Amino acid sequence: MKMRQDAWSEENDLLLAETVLRHVREGSTQLKAFEEVGDTLNRTAAACGFRWNAVIRKQYEKALGLARKQRKQYFRSLQKKERASGIQVILEGPSAGENTNAAIGSSALTMREIIAFLQNINTSEADCEILQRELDMIKREKAAIETKYEELEKRALTMQQDYEELVKIMDRARKMVVLGDESAQKSTLQLENNDHLEKIAK
Repeated sequence: MKMRQDAWSEENDLLLAETVLRHVREGSTQLKAFEEVGDTLNRTAAACGFRWNAVIRKQYEKALGLARKQRKQYFRSLQKKERASGIQVILEGPSAGENTNAAIGSSALTMREIIAFLQNINTSEADCEILQRELDMIKREKAAIETKYEELEKRALTMQQDYEELVKIMDRARKMVVLGDESAQKSTLQLENNDHLEKIAK
């Protein structure tokens, strides 16, 4: 069976899955993963997003959940390191400026978590937009197919009517030929009888 040139191979699916999981683990967005794979495979991010959500994602639900846990653990470990670093600075008797820097570092970590959360929200919205565009495209294709089907159905009906009319014409022609042969046979028989009568009269 000949494969479409734009068909997804197992290697393409695996690349997309690994890239999405990596981006999730690292606190990035799925949209960035779609863009990265799109650049690699010469496809659009929308096509990659549709492939992920429609086909691949359900096969990697557990792995996706694990990647999200790993991301949370990563941020928690960073938070603990930042807090431990801040405590160490306080024990060493930091200056007012150093205290301020430690506080800023702790705030920066919190901001990272907020940014990651917002990125996930943006990813969900982007996924919805991608799916909506794909859905609109599918609806347009469906409408075009239905229109084409109606046209073919009308043509088939016309061809059927033409065929039935042709059969009727051929049937009438056949009957005319049969009737013509019978008339010719009757005329021949009548002529033969007339000749026979003439011979008897003589």
